[in-house]
Amino acid sequence: MTKTLIDYYWREPARELGLTDETAGSELQRIRDAYSNEKRHYHNIEHISAMLRSFEAYSDAIHDKKAVLLSIFYHDIVYNVPGPENEHQSALRAADFLHSISAEAALIHKVKQFIEATKQHESVGDTDLDYLLDFDLQILSAPSDIYHRYTAGIRKEYSIYPDLLYKPGRAKVLQHFLEQEHIFKTPAFRKQHEKQARENLSGELLAMLK
Repeated sequence: MTKTLIDYYWREPARELGLTDETAGSELQRIRDAYSNEKRHYHNIEHISAMLRSFEAYSDAIHDKKAVLLSIFYHDIVYNVPGPENEHQSALRAADFLHSISAEAALIHKVKQFIEATKQHESVGDTDLDYLLDFDLQILSAPSDIYHRYTAGIRKEYSIYPDLLYKPGRAKVLQHFLEQEHIFKTPAFRKQHEKQARENLSGELLAMLK
């Protein structure tokens, strides 16, 4: 199912960009290879698939589907721990490919902006970007068992750090989200996911501080 979903939603922007089957296939394989790295326990191909399912559910509300889909595929294509430049490098990776196929400058600029925004998850007043950011964070509102698998995956990705360093850093991230007026940017996500996300984050933070 994951392969079908990823293939299907890669074909849409690939077709609009006028890619040959060979170019589209080889680039999708590079994307798959990046997200299939054994060090990725959460930021992997399943994360991309989950975001595509969110895209599918809310696609009617998205105006520039091509830009959002490309941003989903590339937003974590570079993922290193520690990696303060992951989002920037991912944006550059997307831009390099789009430049190589002579995509429009406006599209390249938008995709770069969208991917860079996933670092701080700050809105710039663009509804499409708001949905992208909410897709990226929807895991925060998952049922408790799935949420626990998510946090375990994040911990594995940061296994180079002992608890003494990891827990304060993770707690800071949790507090950052909880201190925001809204975790999610779009009214639709706030209505459906905000309450559960706050319960999950608060529960993780409480357990961490015990």
